[in-house]
This record gives sequence, structure tokens and C-alpha cells, in this order.
Amino acid sequence: MAYADFVTAMMALFIVLWMMNASKQIQEAVGGYFKDPRGTAKKVGSNRNGGETYVAIKREDMEKLKEQILQSIHHLDPMDKLKNQIEITVTAEGLRIELMESAKGTFFQLGSSEPTEALRELLKVLAMELGKLPNKISIEGHTDSMMYVGQKYDNWDLSSDRANEARRLMQNEGIHNEQLSQVRGFADRVPRNGVSPQDPSNRRVSLIVQYQVVGSSEVPLPNEVTSQNASPPGK
Repeated sequence: MAYADFVTAMMALFIVLWMMNASKQIQEAVGGYFKDPRGTAKKVGSNRNGGETYVAIKREDMEKLKEQILQSIHHLDPMDKLKNQIEITVTAEGLRIELMESAKGTFFQLGSSEPTEALRELLKVLAMELGKLPNKISIEGHTDSMMYVGQKYDNWDLSSDRANEARRLMQNEGIHNEQLSQVRGFADRVPRNGVSPQDPSNRRVSLIVQYQVVGSSEVPLPNEVTSQNASPPGK
């Protein structure tokens, strides 16, 4: 073996040994370089630690993403105290993550957009996971049908303020501005429990991880979204 080949082989060995003990973020960064050494690929997403991703999550990958998120939430909440307040489903829109209130308020102070510590910690975990993706994300705020009395502030304001508060918290923890497609407040017009309009579960914030889109359009890729019957907002 030529001396130069021996030195090259030893260097490769040391690199492999170093990579085996490096952090996940460093491994992802180095892996990204070998996937695209010239830097010509579109780096459509990165997390706060510098890791980058190149592939958008499609319909067939949503179940895997759901399991990853559930595992991350379980690490945050090993006793599953929030189990009844979190629902994650794969829908025609994408992956829908519902953060539902309890009667005493789990994620926001009652009648306020002030977040609880539980929400801050949960959104930090979600932002770290979703910030790795290039997929668009929309955020919705919903309330129950109980109205404010004698105030100019109403459920439209509350639902919008809560959605925007969730947006701010997630942007601080890893969600990129270009990932956000919509932030909307629906007041009590799209109840989760229409039979009981004042049910606490109607007070919720919904995060929707949308399917891969064509270019910058918000139109889902052909054949990736099944048809659904759209019903007008109502109680």
C-alpha cells in the first residue's frame, strides 16, 4: 500500500470514529454536505441547532411523523398528564395537532391569551420537531360559545390572540417564518363538540402540518389529498 493511501485510510477511520461520538446535529450537518457538496440543493428547513433537511413530509410519511411527535411528547410528559388534552390525527389537510383545554385551563389562563408553562414546554418540543421540516404550517385558534359580557373584547379576539401567541412561542423555538402559511382565529364557529358548544375541548389551538406543495403554491400535490365534504362554519 502506498503511503498516501495509508494516510487517507487512517484519516477516513478517524473521521468515522469522530462521527460515531458526535451529536445528532453534527451528524445531520455532515450528512447534508455529502448529499449536496456543492450546496446547490434547496435547504428548505433547519432547526435551531443547525441541522438541515431536504425532503418534505408527504402523506405516506405523516404516520411516522405522528409517532415521532408522540414519542417527544411522552419524554416531556412521561406520566401522560396531558394525554386527554392532545390529539394528533392524519387528515385530508395534513397532520392536525389539537391542543385542547380542560375545564380549569391547561394551556392558557381562563379567558386570556396568557400561556401556561405547560403550553410553553409543549410548543418548544413541537417547534423543535416541526422546525426540521420544510412543510407549511397553519395555526388555528378556537373558543367555546361562552361570550364576554360588557366588554369590547370577544371570542374572535381571544381565538386570534391565542393562535398568534402560539405562533410567537413556536417561532422562538425553531419554526421558520417561511413555514407559516396561515394564523387564524375562528371564535366558536367551528366547535369540536357541536352537541355541547361550551365544552372545554372546544377551546383549543390547532396546528396543521400541511402536505408537500407545488412550488410556493398552497395547493396540495395532485392525488395526495382526498376529497372531503366542506360544511359552512356554524355551531
